Amino acid sequence: MKEKVIVGMSGGVDSSVAALVLKEQGYDVIGVTMQIWKDATVDTKGGSEAEIEDARQVCDIIGIPHYVMEFHKEFEENVIDYFVKEYLRGRTPNPCIMCNRHVKWEALLHRAAGLSANYIATGHYGKITKLDNGRYSVLKAASAAKDQSYVLYNLTQHELAHTIFPLNDMDKDQVRELAIANNLPVAHKKDSQDICFIKDNDYASFIEERTGIKSVPGDFLDAKGNVLGRHTGIIHYTVGQRKGLGIAFGEPRYVIGLNSANNEVILGTLDELMSRNVYVNNINYMSIEELKEPMRVTGKIRYAAKDVPCTIYPCDNNSIRAEFDDPVRAATPGQSAVFYDGDNVVCGGLITGVK
Repeated sequence: MKEKVIVGMSGGVDSSVAALVLKEQGYDVIGVTMQIWKDATVDTKGGSEAEIEDARQVCDIIGIPHYVMEFHKEFEENVIDYFVKEYLRGRTPNPCIMCNRHVKWEALLHRAAGLSANYIATGHYGKITKLDNGRYSVLKAASAAKDQSYVLYNLTQHELAHTIFPLNDMDKDQVRELAIANNLPVAHKKDSQDICFIKDNDYASFIEERTGIKSVPGDFLDAKGNVLGRHTGIIHYTVGQRKGLGIAFGEPRYVIGLNSANNEVILGTLDELMSRNVYVNNINYMSIEELKEPMRVTGKIRYAAKDVPCTIYPCDNNSIRAEFDDPVRAATPGQSAVFYDGDNVVCGGLITGVK
């Protein structure tokens, strides 16, 4: 019997097969479903009754114990509160990244210690490697279509040292085939695409309900400060948005900026949406300890984007400037920028501005 591993089981096929693979490899596996809401009957993801039941059935078939653990306090403080505050500041956050860092890893590792488990595992697609310099890094997954290294960039060295990704060399078809071969009831379950706590992708309504603050109309401006019309409330918009503006022009216009202090939405052309310099702070270093001089890398400014060539430069206060070889489209404050040396994650952080 190998070491004890806690597997975060969402009730989906990826985490279910992750637990199956580890069990077959001889690990002492415990399945844990993380309940992020006080009430498991709420109509959303994150430890709902349906998810708990799916995970429990899988654990019964695999032959491992299953526990439900409450993480609603950690989720509220590190994900929900962060998400709302960022939107009110005119930024576009990625709550899944914060959930990974503070809930799925930091909080779960703490609970794992209480069960004498040395490792946690998830159904993420990525690979952890220990480099010659002694540091741990996340590598891109073998399946480019499922690679999730971007959303794992802010894991700490301690967390990486105590994490296993059983699916690192597999693609989705192989995962489903394993689930089918082992009669797992979640084999054909669809992947979740949206943010787990937002219904119908309606961010604005969620924020208004949480805060009790009604988003009020304001001005659409161009880059020179000219008033173009009226918007319905700043939280309804994000950088790069073209559809749903409620205002017509002779050529396409995009949201190129948000000024929350003055309740203004800045519109511009596609050229004005492009930027060569992206400023990033709150850097988490992975394959290197610190950036001390310019470094050639590739950079990715959103989950669905391709990483493209750039040079990163060290700046003060744990920040960097990324200068891209070719202008990138819609680099969005609040989103993450992640930088790679080949397949290795070098570092990443939050976008604060562009030029």
